[in-house]
Amino acid sequence: MDRALLKQIIDRYEAADFIVHRRLNAMIRELMPDSLTIDQFSTLRYLRMKEKSTSSELADIFCVGKSSITAIITRLFDKNLIQRLPDDKDRRVTYLALTDEGFQMCELMEEKIQILLAKFITHFDEQEALSFIATFEKLANRMMQGEEYRDENGTEA
Repeated sequence: MDRALLKQIIDRYEAADFIVHRRLNAMIRELMPDSLTIDQFSTLRYLRMKEKSTSSELADIFCVGKSSITAIITRLFDKNLIQRLPDDKDRRVTYLALTDEGFQMCELMEEKIQILLAKFITHFDEQEALSFIATFEKLANRMMQGEEYRDENGTEA
């Protein structure tokens, strides 16, 4: 791809991502109970999807330090939204999972977010929406594979 075109695409992506990310986070914050932050809710959503996780896995997936995850976990535990489960085979390992209350909170918030996002996504026709999400998922998959650190020759940048 031509470098000038690549720069133009990246600039457009960054501008659009900034607006979408900031506005969506603000709208989600308005829907959330005062007792919950976006980071805490993201942790709940991840635990709902995975069923259980370790704090190290959470730190890796959210690209934050273990101390940040520990603070989030402690607050969610204190609110009775997550529980700590010891590993049967290795006492050094503790899993985190949603409590019934955490699962209900997650369900409620996800319903609200579905309604919120539907207001925007319904402005696309079906093919546009499917094409957009396929491309966005491709970007997400590349990032999960570490592709963002490789240049056009495949060497780490």
